[in-house]
Amino acid sequence: MKILFSPFSPYVRKCLVTAHELGLGDRVQLLPSNAHPVQRDKEIIASNPLGKVPTFFTDDGQVLYDSRVICEYLNHLAGGTLIPAPGPERWQTLTLQSLGDGMLDAALLARYEDVARPDERKWPDWRAAQLDKVETSLAYLDRRPELLAGRVDLGALAIACALWYLDLRFPDVGWRARHHPMAQWYEVFSQRPSMAKSWSL
Repeated sequence: MKILFSPFSPYVRKCLVTAHELGLGDRVQLLPSNAHPVQRDKEIIASNPLGKVPTFFTDDGQVLYDSRVICEYLNHLAGGTLIPAPGPERWQTLTLQSLGDGMLDAALLARYEDVARPDERKWPDWRAAQLDKVETSLAYLDRRPELLAGRVDLGALAIACALWYLDLRFPDVGWRARHHPMAQWYEVFSQRPSMAKSWSL
């Protein structure tokens, strides 16, 4: 199996963390890519018309994207439990994954505002609104610690990867000072071997 790789993509990291949790990490080969929101990589487009990472190649020749599909495939391949069987727990896991992915989407849009948009077109209110989505999500999770307590599934992994990206790209945001319950949760969860691991080509 192969994945088009970017060391700073939180969605690529989500897939690799998932593979590691499932014992498949050593079976996934990292391929270089140059994903960019404006300067699109034709080599990625040849496999994924969206031109985005992660793009994943299965051993039987299928091409999968995005991270939700890739993670579900990996969980199925390993016979894992990161996505529960149909029922209330499954919907809770998938909803938490959507929350984590939404936090990532918002953080990425704020990042693009910082580095990809020309200075004369920057929109500070837009950037602030994106980061506020992260704030309101963290506040929601602060109020409901039972949602993540003891949970190791795709929902928890998505939220943890969102916080990893927040630390990477927005260290000045200082989210821990305002969200103590989530800071305590992440302090423990980030010590999992899958989360502590780093990947490079």
